[in-house]
Amino acid sequence: MPAPRLRVIGGGLAGCEAAWQAARLGVDVDLYEMRPQRRGPAHVTDRLAELVCSNSMRGAALENAVGLLKEELARLDSLIVTSARAAAVPAGGALAVDRERFATSVERSIDEHPRIALHREEVLDLDDPRPTVIACGPLPGDALLGAIDRLLAASAQEGAGPRRLHYFDAASPILAADSIDESVMYRKSRYEKGDGDDYINIPLDREQYAQLLHDLRTLPRHEAKAFESDTRFFEGCLPVEEMADRGEDVLRFGPLKPVGLRHPVTGVTPHAVVQLRKENRDGSALNLVGFQTRLTWPAQREAFGRLPGLANAEWLRLGVMHRNTFIDSPRLLDRQLRLRGERPLWFAGQITGAEGYVEAAACGAMVGIHAARELLGWSTLSVPPECALGAVVAHLQNTVSHDFQPANVTWSMVPPLPTAIREKSLRRAALVRRALAALAEFAGRVNVP
Repeated sequence: MPAPRLRVIGGGLAGCEAAWQAARLGVDVDLYEMRPQRRGPAHVTDRLAELVCSNSMRGAALENAVGLLKEELARLDSLIVTSARAAAVPAGGALAVDRERFATSVERSIDEHPRIALHREEVLDLDDPRPTVIACGPLPGDALLGAIDRLLAASAQEGAGPRRLHYFDAASPILAADSIDESVMYRKSRYEKGDGDDYINIPLDREQYAQLLHDLRTLPRHEAKAFESDTRFFEGCLPVEEMADRGEDVLRFGPLKPVGLRHPVTGVTPHAVVQLRKENRDGSALNLVGFQTRLTWPAQREAFGRLPGLANAEWLRLGVMHRNTFIDSPRLLDRQLRLRGERPLWFAGQITGAEGYVEAAACGAMVGIHAARELLGWSTLSVPPECALGAVVAHLQNTVSHDFQPANVTWSMVPPLPTAIREKSLRRAALVRRALAALAEFAGRVNVP
């Protein structure tokens, strides 16, 4: 009897992780990626698992919910997290990667896996009855988007609300490290985390900060195209000019906060701080941290070129903005992220409303396991709610809000401890112990029929 086959649409973080986990359990996988025949509006390369925005996977410490999520994935032999750790670059308390090394590692693992067949072709419809994982990312082509709409319209319950939503996302600029004047900057990580000097900091006084606010508020912005007229931003990744519009100190309490960044020589804490983070392992490219933007490219050169030390900056990539699409997961998917109904279809990644690289990979891991077990005729497993993985599921199952929006994993999505612990560090440590114990029990059952 031939081994069951699973079709995975999309070679991003979620698709690659889903294919990897399913193949690891003994299921043959057909992984479809539309590049190089067609690129999406945010793609730059033809590599699998391309990181299209920041190169950071956010906090690495277990006290952070996303740090715990990465550790849980690692303990499930995650392709994405293992590859990310191998391609890490210094980033203080965060896990940031060399994009090229990371994508190369993921693609090599997919190519070499005997149970995964990679198809470089675009999927235009969902008429194929094979068990399928839809991990097309938040920017599917029009044909596939139409097919998803028709599929969801047929599956949604009456009165379920909107079946497909959208929001805007933005990417930060990248500049050449040898084009900056570091004499007006200083190296330091917030509170000396990591190696203590993983970030290059640009201190701003009140006047310089006021000039930046003025530029962000007044310089030209990209006008939304007709299909992007309903501009709804994801609150966890606001364009920097949108933050400037919201108030004088929003940036100073956000990506430009000076807390923990006292100057190592003068001892002075700046009014605000712009941070540069390594974009690749050798540090030849730097990311303007938190400066995702929809300013026009000439406006970006003007505004960011006025920052101290960046007058002669060579911009390797300027900020871009694009529309992302996601479905109404709480009313469409079950706890295994399977579309409610008879047909074996799962959704994974940012199209579900799980925001962030690690969350996308987490969806892929869970869906790969769930789909494989169903195809193999094994019993259904549910991810423990105490885990960070369970927190991702909890967000995608939250029917309380009628306006479902994408979100990163947070501790608020995890059930509280039975006994209250007032000290935050002790409470987080207890949550981590509970989560990893639950994860160990779940991981032990994954390979069991």
